[in-house]
Amino acid sequence: MWTLAGFADEISHDLSEQLALLDKLNIHYVEFRSAWQTKVLDLTPDQLAEAKRLLADAGVKVSSVGSDLGKIQITDEFDAHLERARHGVEVAKELGAPYIRMFSFFMPEGEDPDQYRDEVLRRTRAMVELAEAGGVTLLHENEKDIYGDIPRRVVDLVTSIDSPHYRAIFDPANYVQCHVKPLDEAYPMVREYTDYIHCKDAVAGSMKNGVEEVVPVGQGDGQVREVVAALKESGYDGFFSIEPHLGQFDAFGGLCGPDLWTTAYEALTGIFKEQGIQWQ
Repeated sequence: MWTLAGFADEISHDLSEQLALLDKLNIHYVEFRSAWQTKVLDLTPDQLAEAKRLLADAGVKVSSVGSDLGKIQITDEFDAHLERARHGVEVAKELGAPYIRMFSFFMPEGEDPDQYRDEVLRRTRAMVELAEAGGVTLLHENEKDIYGDIPRRVVDLVTSIDSPHYRAIFDPANYVQCHVKPLDEAYPMVREYTDYIHCKDAVAGSMKNGVEEVVPVGQGDGQVREVVAALKESGYDGFFSIEPHLGQFDAFGGLCGPDLWTTAYEALTGIFKEQGIQWQ
């Protein structure tokens, strides 16, 4: 039984409107990235308390805190960001979230990411130590232009850190945008380190806003049907988080609205139905 979650801030900036569509689609988990045009780690104590109340009233739990940890330049000052990570662990505990989504730092344009490996590992270890102490798990997303954008460096990160509190997200669209074939090239390398799936797809060579265009899963080059089949065969048991990215870019979500968010949901569950997969 696989479990659906999603970045509901792409439905609306308003948390109540986000939760209304999740209820309509019978989704009981959210990957909490933002609400009220405020990033989750920037919510005030009162906002966080209100979010907890609304989530509880709606019967929705938090699968992961969709943080921006590690989404700074590797050359930026780190001490303040480490304090943000400390706060992120407390937010995850407050929301009852087992995971925090994070990244491995943007690389200077035109430079070889491998030359920054030691500093990436130093910073990542510092954040993982906070997660270990707090009893939560950091999930590394394979984002374009960060150190861990390609499978080789994802494996390097997870194996070098070597902690059960530091695992990988598999995002097919992001691999397409890094010119990696998700099933053929990424999956065999990263599967054993993967505990969480982001559900979006992209069309290789079809550029929009400077990157390959994102489309509903199964409609691009993300090999999503094949990845789902491989995950089923491997006995995967975890979250599939819907991240539509089908509208205009917005730093606080609200990218596509309820109709396109529903389109993304139907694309994913349609693949599940094709393959006889049950979900909750």
